[in-house]
Amino acid sequence: MKSMFRMAAAATLLAATAITPAAAQDVFSNPTGYFAEPTGYQAGDILVHLSVLGVIPMNYASSVGGALAGSKVNVSAGISPELDASYFFTQNVSVQLIAATTRHNIWTTGPQGKVKVGTTWVLPPTITAQYHFPQLGPVRPYVGLGLTVAFFYAPDASSYLKENNLKMGGLSTGIGPSLNVGFDVPIEGNWSANVDFKQMFFVTGTHVGGSAVGAITNLDPIAVGVGVGYKF
Repeated sequence: MKSMFRMAAAATLLAATAITPAAAQDVFSNPTGYFAEPTGYQAGDILVHLSVLGVIPMNYASSVGGALAGSKVNVSAGISPELDASYFFTQNVSVQLIAATTRHNIWTTGPQGKVKVGTTWVLPPTITAQYHFPQLGPVRPYVGLGLTVAFFYAPDASSYLKENNLKMGGLSTGIGPSLNVGFDVPIEGNWSANVDFKQMFFVTGTHVGGSAVGAITNLDPIAVGVGVGYKF
Protein backbone atom coordinates (compact mmCIF):
# COMPACT_ATOMS: atom_id res chain seq x y z
CA MET A 1 0.00 0.00 0.00
CA LYS A 2 2.82 2.43 0.89
CA SER A 3 4.51 1.79 -2.46
CA MET A 4 1.27 2.61 -4.26
CA PHE A 5 1.05 5.96 -2.49
CA ARG A 6 4.69 6.67 -3.36
CA MET A 7 3.90 5.97 -7.02
CA ALA A 8 0.89 8.29 -6.94
CA ALA A 9 2.85 11.05 -5.21
CA ALA A 10 5.77 10.68 -7.64
CA ALA A 11 3.49 10.76 -10.68
CA THR A 12 1.70 13.86 -9.36
CA LEU A 13 5.02 15.60 -8.66
CA LEU A 14 6.44 14.74 -12.06
CA ALA A 15 3.30 15.98 -13.81
CA ALA A 16 3.32 19.23 -11.84
CA THR A 17 6.99 19.96 -12.43
CA ALA A 18 6.68 19.13 -16.13
CA ILE A 19 4.27 22.04 -16.70
CA THR A 20 6.42 24.83 -18.07
CA PRO A 21 6.12 28.39 -16.72
CA ALA A 22 5.18 29.52 -20.22
CA ALA A 23 2.25 27.08 -20.36
CA ALA A 24 1.01 28.17 -16.94
CA GLN A 25 1.34 31.85 -17.87
CA ASP A 26 -0.72 31.29 -21.04
CA VAL A 27 -3.60 30.00 -18.92
CA PHE A 28 -3.60 32.97 -16.52
CA SER A 29 -3.10 35.58 -19.24
CA ASN A 30 -5.82 34.20 -21.53
CA PRO A 31 -8.16 31.86 -19.63
CA THR A 32 -10.92 32.08 -22.26
CA GLY A 33 -8.49 31.05 -24.97
CA TYR A 34 -7.16 28.21 -22.82
CA PHE A 35 -10.58 26.57 -22.54
CA ALA A 36 -10.86 26.61 -26.34
CA GLU A 37 -7.66 24.60 -26.72
CA PRO A 38 -7.75 20.87 -27.62
CA THR A 39 -7.93 18.25 -24.89
CA GLY A 40 -6.49 15.40 -26.93
CA TYR A 41 -9.89 13.70 -27.23
CA GLN A 42 -12.77 13.78 -29.69
CA ALA A 43 -16.44 12.85 -29.57
CA GLY A 44 -16.77 9.08 -29.93
CA ASP A 45 -13.39 8.25 -28.38
CA ILE A 46 -13.22 5.40 -25.85
CA LEU A 47 -10.49 5.58 -23.22
CA VAL A 48 -9.67 2.45 -21.19
CA HIS A 49 -7.44 2.35 -18.10
CA LEU A 50 -5.90 -0.65 -16.39
CA SER A 51 -4.73 0.39 -12.93
CA VAL A 52 -3.66 -0.68 -9.48
CA LEU A 53 -6.41 0.56 -7.16
CA GLY A 54 -6.16 1.24 -3.44
CA VAL A 55 -9.40 1.68 -1.48
CA ILE A 56 -8.88 3.39 1.88
CA PRO A 57 -11.99 3.65 4.11
CA MET A 58 -12.00 6.81 6.22
CA ASN A 59 -14.27 5.29 8.95
CA TYR A 60 -15.41 8.81 9.85
CA ALA A 61 -18.32 7.94 12.12
CA SER A 62 -19.79 4.72 13.43
CA SER A 63 -22.10 3.37 16.10
CA VAL A 64 -22.27 -0.08 17.64
CA GLY A 65 -25.14 -1.48 19.67
CA GLY A 66 -25.63 -4.54 21.85
CA ALA A 67 -22.72 -6.29 23.57
CA LEU A 68 -20.14 -4.03 21.90
CA ALA A 69 -21.90 -0.73 22.61
CA GLY A 70 -19.49 2.19 22.80
CA SER A 71 -17.09 0.67 20.29
CA LYS A 72 -15.98 2.10 16.95
CA VAL A 73 -16.06 0.17 13.69
CA ASN A 74 -12.88 0.07 11.62
CA VAL A 75 -12.49 -1.28 8.09
CA SER A 76 -9.02 -1.86 6.63
CA ALA A 77 -7.72 -0.66 3.29
CA GLY A 78 -7.75 -2.96 0.26
CA ILE A 79 -5.87 -3.14 -3.04
CA SER A 80 -6.74 -4.74 -6.39
CA PRO A 81 -6.54 -4.36 -10.17
CA GLU A 82 -9.07 -1.94 -11.67
CA LEU A 83 -10.50 -1.63 -15.16
CA ASP A 84 -12.39 1.47 -16.27
CA ALA A 85 -13.76 2.78 -19.54
CA SER A 86 -14.75 6.31 -20.57
CA TYR A 87 -16.89 7.33 -23.54
CA PHE A 88 -16.49 10.88 -24.87
CA PHE A 89 -19.60 12.78 -25.97
CA THR A 90 -17.50 15.85 -26.81
CA GLN A 91 -13.79 16.63 -26.51
CA ASN A 92 -14.47 17.80 -22.94
CA VAL A 93 -17.29 15.64 -21.60
CA SER A 94 -17.15 11.89 -20.95
CA VAL A 95 -18.82 9.27 -18.79
CA GLN A 96 -16.69 6.69 -17.00
CA LEU A 97 -17.57 3.32 -15.45
CA ILE A 98 -15.14 1.45 -13.20
CA ALA A 99 -14.94 -2.23 -12.24
CA ALA A 100 -12.88 -3.49 -9.30
CA THR A 101 -13.31 -5.55 -6.15
CA THR A 102 -11.32 -5.44 -2.90
CA ARG A 103 -11.18 -7.46 0.33
CA HIS A 104 -11.29 -5.76 3.73
CA ASN A 105 -10.88 -6.69 7.40
CA ILE A 106 -13.48 -5.46 9.90
CA TRP A 107 -12.90 -4.97 13.62
CA THR A 108 -14.18 -2.89 16.52
CA THR A 109 -12.22 -0.93 19.13
CA GLY A 110 -13.66 0.26 22.41
CA PRO A 111 -14.17 -0.65 26.07
CA GLN A 112 -13.85 -4.35 25.20
CA GLY A 113 -10.55 -3.77 23.41
CA LYS A 114 -9.94 -4.69 19.78
CA VAL A 115 -12.33 -7.34 18.50
CA LYS A 116 -11.90 -8.83 15.00
CA VAL A 117 -15.33 -9.19 13.40
CA GLY A 118 -14.36 -10.75 10.08
CA THR A 119 -13.69 -9.97 6.44
CA THR A 120 -15.76 -8.98 3.44
CA TRP A 121 -15.39 -8.28 -0.26
CA VAL A 122 -16.80 -5.14 -1.85
CA LEU A 123 -17.71 -4.42 -5.47
CA PRO A 124 -18.21 -0.64 -5.86
CA PRO A 125 -19.25 0.13 -9.46
CA THR A 126 -19.06 3.89 -9.93
CA ILE A 127 -20.38 5.91 -12.86
CA THR A 128 -18.86 9.36 -13.23
CA ALA A 129 -19.54 12.33 -15.49
CA GLN A 130 -16.15 13.89 -16.21
CA TYR A 131 -14.99 17.21 -17.62
CA HIS A 132 -11.60 17.14 -19.36
CA PHE A 133 -9.65 20.39 -19.47
CA PRO A 134 -7.39 21.36 -22.38
CA GLN A 135 -3.96 19.83 -22.21
CA LEU A 136 -1.59 21.81 -19.97
CA GLY A 137 1.99 21.04 -20.90
CA PRO A 138 2.17 17.20 -20.92
CA VAL A 139 -0.86 16.81 -18.61
CA ARG A 140 -4.53 16.25 -19.47
CA PRO A 141 -6.41 17.05 -16.21
CA TYR A 142 -10.04 16.25 -15.47
CA VAL A 143 -12.66 16.48 -12.72
CA GLY A 144 -15.83 14.50 -12.22
CA LEU A 145 -19.00 13.90 -10.22
CA GLY A 146 -20.52 10.44 -9.93
CA LEU A 147 -22.56 7.86 -8.07
CA THR A 148 -21.23 4.79 -6.27
CA VAL A 149 -23.21 1.65 -5.43
CA ALA A 150 -21.12 -0.55 -3.11
CA PHE A 151 -22.13 -4.23 -2.98
CA PHE A 152 -20.63 -6.26 -0.13
CA TYR A 153 -20.38 -10.03 -0.56
CA ALA A 154 -18.73 -13.19 0.82
CA PRO A 155 -18.61 -12.10 4.49
CA ASP A 156 -16.49 -14.39 6.67
CA ALA A 157 -16.68 -14.29 10.47
CA SER A 158 -13.47 -14.16 12.48
CA SER A 159 -12.21 -17.14 14.47
CA TYR A 160 -13.29 -15.33 17.65
CA LEU A 161 -16.90 -15.20 16.45
CA LYS A 162 -16.82 -18.79 15.24
CA GLU A 163 -15.44 -20.01 18.58
CA ASN A 164 -18.40 -18.33 20.28
CA ASN A 165 -20.91 -19.75 17.75
CA LEU A 166 -21.70 -16.30 16.37
CA LYS A 167 -22.39 -15.53 12.73
CA MET A 168 -21.51 -12.35 10.88
CA GLY A 169 -24.31 -10.87 8.81
CA GLY A 170 -23.78 -9.44 5.37
CA LEU A 171 -23.06 -5.74 5.06
CA SER A 172 -25.83 -3.58 3.63
CA THR A 173 -25.41 -2.07 0.17
CA GLY A 174 -24.01 1.47 0.29
CA ILE A 175 -25.15 4.17 -2.16
CA GLY A 176 -23.80 7.69 -2.39
CA PRO A 177 -22.11 10.42 -4.44
CA SER A 178 -18.45 10.49 -5.42
CA LEU A 179 -16.01 13.23 -6.36
CA ASN A 180 -13.25 12.65 -8.88
CA VAL A 181 -10.02 14.36 -9.94
CA GLY A 182 -7.16 13.02 -12.02
CA PHE A 183 -4.96 13.40 -15.04
CA ASP A 184 -3.62 11.51 -18.05
CA VAL A 185 -0.11 11.94 -19.43
CA PRO A 186 0.34 10.93 -23.11
CA ILE A 187 3.23 8.52 -23.59
CA GLU A 188 3.28 7.43 -27.24
CA GLY A 189 0.57 6.98 -29.86
CA ASN A 190 -2.70 6.16 -28.12
CA TRP A 191 -1.01 5.16 -24.85
CA SER A 192 -0.99 7.28 -21.70
CA ALA A 193 -0.26 7.10 -17.97
CA ASN A 194 -3.02 7.87 -15.50
CA VAL A 195 -3.40 8.95 -11.87
CA ASP A 196 -6.94 9.07 -10.49
CA PHE A 197 -8.45 10.00 -7.11
CA LYS A 198 -12.05 9.42 -6.05
CA GLN A 199 -13.73 10.34 -2.77
CA MET A 200 -16.83 8.22 -2.22
CA PHE A 201 -19.53 8.85 0.37
CA PHE A 202 -21.74 6.04 1.66
CA VAL A 203 -22.91 4.26 4.80
CA THR A 204 -23.07 0.53 5.48
CA GLY A 205 -24.04 -1.66 8.40
CA THR A 206 -23.94 -5.25 9.63
CA HIS A 207 -24.96 -7.43 12.57
CA VAL A 208 -23.41 -10.28 14.52
CA GLY A 209 -25.23 -13.17 16.15
CA GLY A 210 -28.66 -12.39 14.76
CA SER A 211 -29.39 -8.97 16.24
CA ALA A 212 -27.15 -9.28 19.33
CA VAL A 213 -24.68 -6.73 17.95
CA GLY A 214 -25.51 -4.18 15.29
CA ALA A 215 -23.10 -1.71 13.70
CA ILE A 216 -23.29 1.08 11.16
CA THR A 217 -20.42 3.15 9.78
CA ASN A 218 -19.71 5.97 7.35
CA LEU A 219 -16.96 4.34 5.29
CA ASP A 220 -16.47 7.29 2.89
CA PRO A 221 -13.47 5.65 1.21
CA ILE A 222 -10.83 7.30 -0.92
CA ALA A 223 -9.92 5.33 -4.07
CA VAL A 224 -6.49 5.95 -5.59
CA GLY A 225 -5.61 4.46 -8.97
CA VAL A 226 -2.29 4.48 -10.86
CA GLY A 227 -2.12 2.83 -14.25
CA VAL A 228 -1.93 3.01 -18.03
CA GLY A 229 -4.56 3.98 -20.57
CA TYR A 230 -5.29 3.31 -24.23
CA LYS A 231 -7.55 5.42 -26.48
CA PHE A 232 -9.63 3.66 -29.13
